[in-house]
Amino acid sequence: MNIFGIGLPEMAVIMVLALLVFGPKKLPEIGRSMGKAIRGFQQASSEFESEFKREVEEIEQATTAPAKSEKITGTSEQG
Repeated sequence: MNIFGIGLPEMAVIMVLALLVFGPKKLPEIGRSMGKAIRGFQQASSEFESEFKREVEEIEQATTAPAKSEKITGTSEQG
């Protein structure tokens, strides 16, 4: 198991230190708040990614559409 470059032994040491620093009563509350923060970050990240992809698709469509219409109008003007 390797999360953010941290292996299982390092993760265990961090958990023990957190337990010693915050105590057993505060630890679940801290875990919940961290979970909410991570969930919010993931949601914002996915929203940003979908918006970015949508904008890229719109730009691609806008750049390819005039090229197609120029070909159509170019042939009709000549003939």
